[in-house]
Amino acid sequence: MTADPRRGLPRVAILADDLIWATRLADLVRRAGGVSIPIRSLAQLGAALESTDALPAGCVVDLTARAFDGIAALSLASAAGVPVVAVGQHDDVELRRAAKAAGATHVYAYRALHEHGDRDLGAWIAGLSTGQEETR
Repeated sequence: MTADPRRGLPRVAILADDLIWATRLADLVRRAGGVSIPIRSLAQLGAALESTDALPAGCVVDLTARAFDGIAALSLASAAGVPVVAVGQHDDVELRRAAKAAGATHVYAYRALHEHGDRDLGAWIAGLSTGQEETR
């Protein structure tokens, strides 16, 4: 199941180890119409992706996390068929390319996501709800 059964909203895994960014990303997902699932490790992500009754509809990965490999997280979610977007430094071109190659449909710069996240994640989450994922 990809939607929160209580409210019919898409569940979105948030993979971030920094408390401030994890909170910001969860708030963005909530304001954009989703239900955030906080994830702090690749093992937790793997367990969430194996769940038959609580599979996330999408996943947002912080690429600069220290507690897990962001590219590995993108690959894991993408291999499970879960749409995934990433957030990272705007000037790390190689990491952004690696994220796209690992399955990210979009890689947002921190500042851009902070400034336009409600709009951009809103469109993405609306697509998760209808099966017509959209990224900008």
